Amino acid sequence: MEEYQIMQVEAQEIPVLDAQERANVDSQVATAKRYPRDLKRAMNNAIAIVTTDLSTAQSCGYALPRGNKPITGPSVHLAKIVAQQYGNIRAEAKVVQITHSQVVSRGTAWDLENNYAVAFEVRRSIVGKTGQRYTEDMITVTGNAANAIAYRNAVLSVIPKAITDAAYTAAQRMITGDITDEEKLIAKRKKVFDGFRDTYGITEEEVLRLVGKETVNQIKADQLAVLIGIAQSLADGDTSVAELMKPFRSMADEVKTVLDRGEKTPERA
Repeated sequence: MEEYQIMQVEAQEIPVLDAQERANVDSQVATAKRYPRDLKRAMNNAIAIVTTDLSTAQSCGYALPRGNKPITGPSVHLAKIVAQQYGNIRAEAKVVQITHSQVVSRGTAWDLENNYAVAFEVRRSIVGKTGQRYTEDMITVTGNAANAIAYRNAVLSVIPKAITDAAYTAAQRMITGDITDEEKLIAKRKKVFDGFRDTYGITEEEVLRLVGKETVNQIKADQLAVLIGIAQSLADGDTSVAELMKPFRSMADEVKTVLDRGEKTPERA
């Protein structure tokens, strides 16, 4: 999948509601005013949920390599958790347009208590490297990935950053786990590297290049957190193996890796 584009939509561009939907919203706004949220409880509940177990904590962040400094942040999974706990909010994302070359998703978040709404549009390419348009199934997959990004960006624009940051930080601390001694660090590194190799066909050398390191021994807690975030981005469809490894692989290397795993080549994907 190609790099996506994000656009914040002005408030007046948010679709006008019909009469019945407006009545439903008015009822929800009235309820929100009657039962206002407790910000402290929302934050504490979000932290409790994201640290329930390791798999939940791992799902709460993403990481995408960009030059020498990866971009990291809260994932759509974390956005859903904090939205649920924040309460008095309407949030959705849907594909609003499919052109020959792009799928366009719009995510909207509306704080009913404060009457504040934000919408984001995300555009993702549906044309492969050879210029061939994706299959219908791949367009659907791409649309779902765009929806997730649009939802995340809209929700995280409405919910106070202090709440999101507290939950995200708690999840990140849990991700690396107890690596207070060398034996535990080595075991954690092995698990992360094995996951990249077995699930995505990414070699040890390539994993090191993702975080700008030359040897495995240079991988510490910070790098492990980034690598786990990259793996989550692959699982969520924020990026693909081909896009992730594009700066590091030639087309011949990429095709060989894909064929070794028994998958379709990039030209046929």
